[in-house]
Amino acid sequence: MADSTIVSENVLLHDQPRQADLDRCVHCGLCLNACPTYRELGVEMDSPRGRVYQMVQVAAGRIPISDTYVEHIELCLACRACETACPSGVEYGKLVEAARAHIEQIRPRPLLSRLARSLVYRHLLVSPGLMTLAGNLAAFYQWSGLRRLVRSSRVLEAFGRLGKLERLMPPAERPFFFDQIGKTFPAHGERQHRVAFIAGCLANVSFSRLNEATVRVLQHNGCEVTVPAGQSCCGALHVHAGLRDIARDLARRNIEAFESGGYEAIVTNAAGCGSTLKEYGELLEQDPAWAERARAFSARVKDITEFLGSIDLNREMRSLDITVTYQDSCHLAHGQRVRLQPRQLLEAVPGLKFRELPLSDLCCGSAGVYNVQHNEMSMSLLEKKMQMAATTGADTLVTANPGCMLQLRAGAELFGRNQRVLHVVEVLDEAYGKR
Repeated sequence: MADSTIVSENVLLHDQPRQADLDRCVHCGLCLNACPTYRELGVEMDSPRGRVYQMVQVAAGRIPISDTYVEHIELCLACRACETACPSGVEYGKLVEAARAHIEQIRPRPLLSRLARSLVYRHLLVSPGLMTLAGNLAAFYQWSGLRRLVRSSRVLEAFGRLGKLERLMPPAERPFFFDQIGKTFPAHGERQHRVAFIAGCLANVSFSRLNEATVRVLQHNGCEVTVPAGQSCCGALHVHAGLRDIARDLARRNIEAFESGGYEAIVTNAAGCGSTLKEYGELLEQDPAWAERARAFSARVKDITEFLGSIDLNREMRSLDITVTYQDSCHLAHGQRVRLQPRQLLEAVPGLKFRELPLSDLCCGSAGVYNVQHNEMSMSLLEKKMQMAATTGADTLVTANPGCMLQLRAGAELFGRNQRVLHVVEVLDEAYGKR
């Protein structure tokens, strides 16, 4: 019991910005132009430098955790573009996540907010049963004609924000991928690699076809693919929301599910998930029973584009007559520093014409559930993203994260030219000839 108490106290201390990390910021301002909210608002307190300044003041006890402080911290997309721009190596993502955890620990939310967050984070995202139920309800809404009726009647416009959020509603793709968890898929031809695939949570319902495409592409590249039983949500959304206690429980569950398989790599097709999975070592560093296991787990995590870029790619593909541009997922480009591999994979497809997207690594406004919580800011960023996409003349917008895909699909409908939106792995799947 004493050891458990010590761990709990250390974890609580860890869940706030550390002074040593705050001190790395020299307030030079080179991060300002990289920050989406500062570019939109021009407000110093909504820049990385301004937010770090506020964290320093809170840590020193000079200002309280006020409504204003919370608003500035929560308006951050946590896109981590400032980390790429920072010459001092400030790990801003770590700081803002710790600040949110600190807020969550000491500042009670209104009752309705607590209930909603509990439903989503403590129950829905971690329960395959509840996720399946929600997916079936969404499928009924989509395929019964109800969605078409609701949209054509414009009834949601009377509710303002609700109408905008409905267009961001994740699809339900039956059959759900939950049925594939626990299975192993053989390599096509001689086996060259043994990998595990982490299927995610919402992706099992809303991106079932993407998960299937991921398995097929790995098989085409000589991989035996196991989707281990016992895996769960990665905890990325929980970390971003400041709910690190739940994220730690999910991390332990995933480590236990994957660590005994002797896999060459643990592959994910979701950049936001991958960034958190690679940081399990930091998430559990204060837990002596799990710290080393977490580091060993994280060392094997690879984004699907990163993994394919590290092996001898199967180039037996059919020609695709499409023009594509690539939107960098923030947590792949800035969080994991994976930029070149997705482009190389696209350029390996015969017939495909690749056009570089201006400001491709500027956030599209998805950012987990940010587009729901801060819809006005999110849509403003998305509209600008679609304007830049239009300059490329691409008929297909490609990215590497399911959340970005949802956002860009809404953008193609609202502000674009109804371009197709695909994941890099879906383009490869088409080129290999999906079956």
